[in-house]
Amino acid sequence: MPLPPGITEKLAVELYRQMLYLRVFDERALIYHRHGRIGTWAISWGHEAIQVGAMFALREHDWAFPSYRENKVGLVRGMSPADVLAGCRGHPQGWWNPNIWRLGSISIPVGSQVPHAVGFAWGERLQGRDTVALAFFGDGATSEGEFHEGANLAGVLGAPAILLCTNNQWAISTPVRQQTRATFLVDKAVGYGIPGVRVDGDDVIAVYLAVSEAVERARSGGGPTFIECVTYRMQAHAFPDDPSVYREDTDAAAARRNECLVRYERYLQRLDLLTPEAATRFREESLARMAAAITEAEALPAPDPSLVFDHAYERKTPVMSRDLAQLRSSLAPGAAGKDSGRTP
Repeated sequence: MPLPPGITEKLAVELYRQMLYLRVFDERALIYHRHGRIGTWAISWGHEAIQVGAMFALREHDWAFPSYRENKVGLVRGMSPADVLAGCRGHPQGWWNPNIWRLGSISIPVGSQVPHAVGFAWGERLQGRDTVALAFFGDGATSEGEFHEGANLAGVLGAPAILLCTNNQWAISTPVRQQTRATFLVDKAVGYGIPGVRVDGDDVIAVYLAVSEAVERARSGGGPTFIECVTYRMQAHAFPDDPSVYREDTDAAAARRNECLVRYERYLQRLDLLTPEAATRFREESLARMAAAITEAEALPAPDPSLVFDHAYERKTPVMSRDLAQLRSSLAPGAAGKDSGRTP
């Protein structure tokens, strides 16, 4: 079975290496979280084909707007794993500089990154640039008002945006069948007058090709595309969520037997593009990077608390200036026990 047109052997192997890297990062980050070394971590085992395939389909100057479950897609663009872990520790060096990595900040309100991506994409088009913006979101986000507003605006404007839905079939404890009467989530694209594509989210090559086609259509002036990538959330929504309370494990067990990394590894082995030795080497390299990353993140000096007032507005408001002065006063030597002067 040959590789599909447009997929070189080098690209096929690199997709696997990056998927494995994200999986190892997730595994170690979960351990660090349980040890209390980083904060909340939303794992995404089984979503690597979607995240890697989509990011590889973008050009360097294109932008992505992740949700909390795409918390490590910056690694695909070369971001330091120590920076991602530092962000989970609340350090200002953490996460990413959007102007360097072309990534919007992780938006906590579900679905709100969709209008962010659409607005950014349209702004780039108004300035004569050929930038494409991709919004990651889950099936639960399609029930949020922000998704509908963003999708409708994308259709009306013909914005160069990709709306990529990771349908892992569970919005925390709500199954997708209870979220919509639509047969498929991609059917929603019809209402916005935009093309819709439904793809196997466990097939990294299928995701890469579908997103690549949508990106080039958007770049050439063809407008937005809604892509539904179907997979299964094998793990808890986040910890301490316990999925056994609201679903049977039979579906998750079946998904684990044929999840994206297992499938793709078998595929590459059948093509003689990946040996067990190479797979082991890739995993060991990823483990070594993670060990070095947590050491680096934990060695960072404690940040200046006043930094929380930076990068909120171009100029600090009077209230922010007052609060900053009070914070500095409270941190001054001998300030313990003094009245901060704050009005109740």
